[in-house]
Order: sequence, then C-alpha cells, then structure tokens
Amino acid sequence: MNKRCQCGDLQKLRLRTVIYARQVSITRVPVFCCNRCGSSEVHAGVKSDIGRLIGRLGSHPVPRIIPFDQVNELAGVLSSALENGSDDLHAVDIARAAEERTNELLDLWLIASSLKDEGWKSEIQGRLAQLSSPYISS
Repeated sequence: MNKRCQCGDLQKLRLRTVIYARQVSITRVPVFCCNRCGSSEVHAGVKSDIGRLIGRLGSHPVPRIIPFDQVNELAGVLSSALENGSDDLHAVDIARAAEERTNELLDLWLIASSLKDEGWKSEIQGRLAQLSSPYISS
C-alpha cells in the first residue's frame, strides 16, 4: 500500500518500531515511509490508538516492548498480511487477512453472545469497528 508524499514520491506502508520516551519500543506500528525524502507518518487508522497507548504509559514509563499488532486490529491484519515473507504490503493480502480476522472475531462474538457475556461482546465489537473503519483501505 502506498500514498503520495509531500515531496511527490510514493510513501510505502511499513510496520516499524516507534520509540517513546527512550524507554518503550512499540513494535509493528503501521507507518508510511518515503525513501526519497525520509519522511514518515503513522497510518491515520492507528494514530488515535497510538495516542491512547502513549497516554496510558505516562511521561516516565517503565522500559518495555509493546507489540502493537496485539493491541490494534489494523496493525494485526497488516502483520498477518506480511506473513508471506514479503516486505511489501499488497492490497490482496491485506483484504484476505482482514476477512479472516473479521470471521474470527464474529465467531468469538457468537460465543460471547451465547454466554451472555456483555463485556466480552463489547470488546469484540470495538475490535470489529477497528476493521470496518474507512482507514483499513487508506
């Protein structure tokens, strides 16, 4: 997946590590990167989740590594799409991974519903909302 950079070249979507406060490594964050000018931009579909995560860490966080693809569904889908060994994210692989994850979450929602577990259902609905976001194809 690509988008146009301000310099006119294409920015490729990559999963990168974001370092916060020199203490926390947040791995597998979807970031658009330009090889020409070196600019980078966190994918719009995950910006708010990264912000919330950093907000919860506080200004003096404990050193640690946080795998973002286990926190955010879009990052998880992109991570799954890269499992074929390629460094590039292709729309067909992303669509396949998103469909598989959506089906998994719907199965879990059915189980939660049969157990009448409203908290679990709500969590799954939030995860499904991340995948139905217009940002999944940006």
